[in-house]
Amino acid sequence: MEQTAPSAPQRIVKARRTLAQNIWRTLKKAPYSAWFGMIVIALYIFVALFAPWIAPYGEAEIVSQVPFDAWSWAHWLGTDQLGRDMFTRLLYGARNTLGIALATTLLAFAIGGGLGIIASIFRGWIDQLLSRAVDTLMAIPQLIFALILLSIFGSSVQNLIIIIAVLDSTRVFRLARSVAMNVVVMDYVEAAKLRGEKLGWILFREVLPNIMPTMIAEFGLRFCFVFLTISALSFLGLGIQPPTADWGSMVRENATLITYNDITPLIPAGAIALLTVAVNFVVDWFLHKTSGLRDEK
Repeated sequence: MEQTAPSAPQRIVKARRTLAQNIWRTLKKAPYSAWFGMIVIALYIFVALFAPWIAPYGEAEIVSQVPFDAWSWAHWLGTDQLGRDMFTRLLYGARNTLGIALATTLLAFAIGGGLGIIASIFRGWIDQLLSRAVDTLMAIPQLIFALILLSIFGSSVQNLIIIIAVLDSTRVFRLARSVAMNVVVMDYVEAAKLRGEKLGWILFREVLPNIMPTMIAEFGLRFCFVFLTISALSFLGLGIQPPTADWGSMVRENATLITYNDITPLIPAGAIALLTVAVNFVVDWFLHKTSGLRDEK
């Protein structure tokens, strides 16, 4: 009896099932540090997505007439200098800080990664022009440059995302150009050029898939740097502006409590540190997996 070939929907289902099985096998072999990082990241994402439903109060709602009210069943982490619930603002801070950091990192990779690959493909005067412009921007300390630009253009969310993304894209450009330079000289890229393939084909079908593991690992590290930069700017008063909740500004607004042996300002600072450590655990594991190194037994 002849066996009929599987239909297209069946092949798609089978391919998805195989992909899911391969992902699960890889995750099962992940070290405890990577699992810890993934669980923490998943928890942060959950809080960021569902903050309005989890938080007991509104983001800027004044719920107490007593500034810096103590911890209680009504206010788990007390209140801030205006009488707003700290636990609520901590949850909303995850939504705002992570969302803005993610948008900034994506924009930085779109700018820096795209220009880096273009520079590696065309080389010549285009590569020189872009590289010298990047060198000029990198010669200025990033935090100081961001403070100057935000002071000039204002500290709106749009300006914050654009300014930090442009400044951070210089680091992405250098990495993308470096790894892409090793790919564009390969025979399959030269063959694509001889076939008359357009720039889009070479970029998305030949170069980008071969540098993707390195760029994904860099995305995780770059997200941490952007996240810390936004928190630092908010702590200095030029980042995310009130009444929007942000972990960096929460540390600044409640820093006076430390002199009274109150650890409340350390909680948003700890949230920043915990996410940074978690992302680095996952990135380290991903780099180890994509490097081709075997685990020692």
